[in-house]
Amino acid sequence: MLPRKRKSEPRVAAFFDMDKTLLAENSGTLYVKYRYERGEMDRWDLVKGLGAYLRYKAGILDIDRWTKEMMADFKGQVEKDVAAEALDWFHDKVLPTIYPEAADIVRRHQQQGHVVCIVSGATRFVVKPLAEHLAIEHFLYTRMEVENGLFTGRVVEPICFEEGKIYWIQQFIEEQGIDLAKSYFYTDSVTDMPLLELVGHPVITNPDPFLYRTAVKRRWPVRFFEPPEGI
Repeated sequence: MLPRKRKSEPRVAAFFDMDKTLLAENSGTLYVKYRYERGEMDRWDLVKGLGAYLRYKAGILDIDRWTKEMMADFKGQVEKDVAAEALDWFHDKVLPTIYPEAADIVRRHQQQGHVVCIVSGATRFVVKPLAEHLAIEHFLYTRMEVENGLFTGRVVEPICFEEGKIYWIQQFIEEQGIDLAKSYFYTDSVTDMPLLELVGHPVITNPDPFLYRTAVKRRWPVRFFEPPEGI
């Protein structure tokens, strides 16, 4: 009789939000400013973009509707061209905003053999290069629909935000054999409460006021990172 094959042990994961957790700035705001500086947006577009960010921080932005409106602007554009431009933007504007302390925490989890994964509502054009820079193998993000190399202007639903993050993470943990009760999640935003309540080790980083109050009430650990030089 052949011996039974042992099931692999559940794995510990460390999930990281991106904006204000790994990055000292909001990547969406950086991109809006970048396009404005290049003359691709007028002043009114800049004001609308910054206004959307303020509504997001206040918890009153319809993120699903806003994301779909933003993605519609890319309809008909060539995916590889956008990717090349986004990579230049990443190295110029995003890379300098990485929190050194956050990068150190990522490395410590990697050294412990944990499955490290970025989970962000942003697109892969910022999440992927950030993951590669930090040697993070896994990343979940909002997906833009592409047909024949061109953006359709639609997103692949659900967007990776609030309950949408849970949708994509559930698939990921099944594929990777993750034990959420032993896993970590780092985030700054109260919008990530659904995921914070799922993991055994929620860690609050640079929190917004709403999340800070919740963290204090629940006695979750809170960390404030020093911004990189020049930020």
